[in-house]
Amino acid sequence: MTTVEMTRFRVPAEHADALLAARPAMLRDFRDDRAGFLDARLVRVSADEWLDIVFWASSEDFAESRRRGANRPGIQTFFSLIDGVISVEEGTTTDLDQP
Repeated sequence: MTTVEMTRFRVPAEHADALLAARPAMLRDFRDDRAGFLDARLVRVSADEWLDIVFWASSEDFAESRRRGANRPGIQTFFSLIDGVISVEEGTTTDLDQP
């Protein structure tokens, strides 16, 4: 099974383009710096709310990523655009062969 991080957050609508522009560098930094990072999907829920669904090899990998925070420029830029975190949840997939 795969660990799934689901983070819902707010970004002012006028910063949506900047958030999307910052996403590729954030994902590169995650791939380079985060053991166990598998993939991520960003969902726009409303004009100012987003859901980031991140797939991790293990719960420990997710916990270590949280500990590291915005330790790379691409991650820092992406995180700086977030106005507020609404919720963070952790779960596991039920599909054995899918992240």
